[in-house]
Amino acid sequence: MKNIIKTASAVLAVAGIIGVNVAPAVMAWGDNSGNASGRQTYTLTNCDANYTTCNIEPTLGDKVTFNSITNNPEIGGDERNFVGARLNTGINSGKANKWNANEITVEDGKEYLVRLYAHNNNPNGENGMAKDVTLHFTLPTQAGTELSVQGSIDSSNANPTRVYDDVVFKSADGRAFYLDYIEGSALYENNGVGANGGIKLSDNIITSNGVKIGYNALDGNIPGCFKYDSYTTIVVKAVYLDNSYTVEKTVRKIGDSDKTFKDTVDANVGDTVEYQIHYKNTSTEHVDNVMVKDILPNNMEYIAGTTKLYNTTNPNGVVVNDDTITTTGINIGGYNANGDAYIRFRAKVVDKNMVCGTNKLVNWGQVGVGKTTLQDNAFVMVNKTEGCNSTPTPTPDQPKEDNKVSELPTTGPASIAAGVVGAGSVITVAGYYIASRKSLR
Repeated sequence: MKNIIKTASAVLAVAGIIGVNVAPAVMAWGDNSGNASGRQTYTLTNCDANYTTCNIEPTLGDKVTFNSITNNPEIGGDERNFVGARLNTGINSGKANKWNANEITVEDGKEYLVRLYAHNNNPNGENGMAKDVTLHFTLPTQAGTELSVQGSIDSSNANPTRVYDDVVFKSADGRAFYLDYIEGSALYENNGVGANGGIKLSDNIITSNGVKIGYNALDGNIPGCFKYDSYTTIVVKAVYLDNSYTVEKTVRKIGDSDKTFKDTVDANVGDTVEYQIHYKNTSTEHVDNVMVKDILPNNMEYIAGTTKLYNTTNPNGVVVNDDTITTTGINIGGYNANGDAYIRFRAKVVDKNMVCGTNKLVNWGQVGVGKTTLQDNAFVMVNKTEGCNSTPTPTPDQPKEDNKVSELPTTGPASIAAGVVGAGSVITVAGYYIASRKSLR
C-alpha cells in the first residue's frame, strides 16, 4: 500500500508516541439507501431441518437486493455482517474455519484472509438477475492501533445499489501497525466460473474501480438464489512499525518535462522509467550494512548499468557496478543518525502478459537493517490498446501479474508471497437447496 510507511512515520513523529491511532474512520455495515434505519431486511421461515426448502418474508417479488437476510445459517446469521477475517494458516478447514466478523487481533508479520460474502437475495434465479455487480475493498492508507477494512457490493439495478460492511484489525500490544495488501491474492469462489478452487481477480479490487464478478463469467451478472452466492478473499499482512528508519519509493518517466518523482506515473510499452528508493536513518544510532533491494513486476525490465547511489559521500551520485539491485540486493554502507541515501535505477516497460486496457504495474522497494525490513511501492499505469479490439477488454476482471517480494540477504525480512486460501460455501432457499460445492474457507 502506497504512503503507509512514510505517512505513518510522519504522523507518529509529530505525536511523539508509537501508539497513536491514525486510522481513517470506516463505518460497520450499512448501505446507500438513504434510510436512517438502513435497508429492508428479510427472514427465512418454514425451513425444514436441513434448510433444503424455506420461504422468505416479507416477499421480495421482482426486487433485487444483496445481503439482507438476517438468519442465513451458512454465515452464522445476519448477512449484513458479510465481511470477516481470520489468520491465513494455509489450511482450509471448510465450515470449521473460525471467521472474525467484527474484529480480530493481529500479530506482527502474520498474514490474514479477509472474506466478502455476496448473495443476491431474490429467489427467482435469472428472472431476478443483478446487473453490473462489482466488489471493492477499502484498505487503510495509514498506520494505527485499530484499522478497518471495508468491503462493498455494488449493483446498478439492486435496491439499495450499494451495501457495505467492515472488519476491524487491532494491535496486540498497543503498537501501531499497517496492513500490506498481498498483490495477486484476490480469489473468487462460486459454483460457476469460480468452482473447483476459485478464480483469481484483478488487484483493482482494492481500487475505486473495483472488480466485476458474475456466475458463469466475470460479467457483472448474478442470478437471484442461494446457489449463485459467492465468497471473495484477499490477503493482507500486518506489519508493526519500526520507527528506526523510513523507506519511500517513487518513480518518474524518462523524457517527461516534469522530472518530479511521484507515487505513480502513466507510461506506454517501450517507455523507460526511473525508480527511486529513499532511505533515512531516523534512529539515534549509527547503523552499518544497510541493504537495498527492488522487486520488479513482470512487465518491467531492468536496464543494466543504471543503478546509482546518492548520499553524503556521493552527492552527485556514483554508479553501482554490481547489477544486483533487482536480484540479491546491494549494500549501501553505514549511516549516522538522520543520515539518508537515494538509490535510483531505470527500467523499461515491456509487454509479457498485459491485458487490453489498464494495467497497474506494482514495484516494491525494500530496505533491510539488521533483522528488520521495511518496504514501499510505486505504480506505473499502462493502457494497452495495440492488438486489442476497438473496445478494450475491461481489466477489473482480469488477473494481473503475480508480484512476489522475496528476501533481502542477511536482513531477515518478511516476504510478500502471493499465495492465498479463499472462501466458499453455498445455500439456496424457497425452492432453493443447500449445495455445498464451495469449501467455506
